[in-house]
Amino acid sequence: MAARAGRANELRHAVAPGDEDTLVAAAWLHDIGYSPEIGHTRFHPLDGARYLRAHHWPETIVNLVAHHSGARFEAAERGLADQLAEFPFNDSPLLDALVAADLTTGPAGERFTYDERMEEILSRYQPDDPVHRTWTRARPVIGEAVARVERRLAAAQPR
Repeated sequence: MAARAGRANELRHAVAPGDEDTLVAAAWLHDIGYSPEIGHTRFHPLDGARYLRAHHWPETIVNLVAHHSGARFEAAERGLADQLAEFPFNDSPLLDALVAADLTTGPAGERFTYDERMEEILSRYQPDDPVHRTWTRARPVIGEAVARVERRLAAAQPR
């Protein structure tokens, strides 16, 4: 998680002034739902968001954790879309930047392009696995989020 938080810090200019710390906090927390103590549904975005909500984290961070990295697509694959809907989806620069931090960083913290990360994820799951089906479907949509971050960063660079 530290690598993703570091990557989020690098992407901080892709979000509105004042949102930088929220982005980094969400990057630190985005995978908290993998913890066996809180992983009740075994769908980590939902479990993490419920845990953070129960512990009074700010709603923005809770919703970012709930919807990070294409969670809505995987929730549909797993029959959990109604439960994920407990958390409002906000297609925003903050969510885009969290997605970019997560999906340009590999499992061991290495830097990947989005396409390299997609290939890495798909290589770990069989085609009939919900994760594989999710990313096959979500890849172009989530790729647009990463591209928006890249455009925002380019626009923020001094000329």
